[in-house]
Amino acid sequence: DDIAKPGQFAAKVQERALELAKQSDRPANGKGVKLAPLNRTIEPNALRYPNVAVEIDRAKRTAVFTVKAPTGAQPGDVAGIEAAGAAWYPLAMARELEDAILNMRTNELDIGLWLIKTEGDAAAVLAMDATLLANQNHWLVRETIGLLRRTFSRIDVSSRSLFALIEPGSCFAGSFLELALACDRSYHLALPDDETKAPKITVGDTNFGLFPMVTGQSRLERRFYAEQPALDAVRAQAGKPLDADAAFAVGLVTSNPDDIDWADETRIAIEERVSMSPDALT
Repeated sequence: DDIAKPGQFAAKVQERALELAKQSDRPANGKGVKLAPLNRTIEPNALRYPNVAVEIDRAKRTAVFTVKAPTGAQPGDVAGIEAAGAAWYPLAMARELEDAILNMRTNELDIGLWLIKTEGDAAAVLAMDATLLANQNHWLVRETIGLLRRTFSRIDVSSRSLFALIEPGSCFAGSFLELALACDRSYHLALPDDETKAPKITVGDTNFGLFPMVTGQSRLERRFYAEQPALDAVRAQAGKPLDADAAFAVGLVTSNPDDIDWADETRIAIEERVSMSPDALT
């Protein structure tokens, strides 16, 4: 804290900023990342980005958020990450998701229930996580992890109801599992007669503290009230794709309806929630 006269305030702020900048471990000749405007398309009932989409159903007062996994070759070292700059997937996705969250929170006050989905290859998400962990001390990776942490926290503190829908083709793995853990409820489709098509979730190393909540806890700690036996049971399953029954058994999902009950159970839950006023859905 400090005190400055109004006429000296701007200079004092500049002085403090330069002092903090000296503490950065970014090389003096390091090149910053230019954040270009987001590639966003606004439609009457949708927001679309390269890695995130939001579909709004005004009649049902719901919005479906779909976060897409990385595709194609992704940089795995610092040189490749710096070369990619703002186009590096974790940075680009975090910016898009944050923009979508803030847009919906500010401009769509009557949409009280957000349905969170993911789409893509879980292995690609886990590979991205491995890159983040391996290079987390690099200045750009560290700042990107910080942006992801703040973006996930925006979900935690959004005054909306949130349901995660874990369906075939989803990729709730590692950092993407944080999206489900941030939700009020998570519905995981069970397909006992079709093992190959059954959606699975995967707990990764990133779920144990890389993206803490505003409380300082991981979402797993918050979910299990920091009870060590429950956390140990989850950690024992880390790295293993868990189907609906396995995920439910360790307490990672709210419900695990099979394909016979899925449509009715999710429909009833959604209709029950949106029957209340939006500001009651918190």
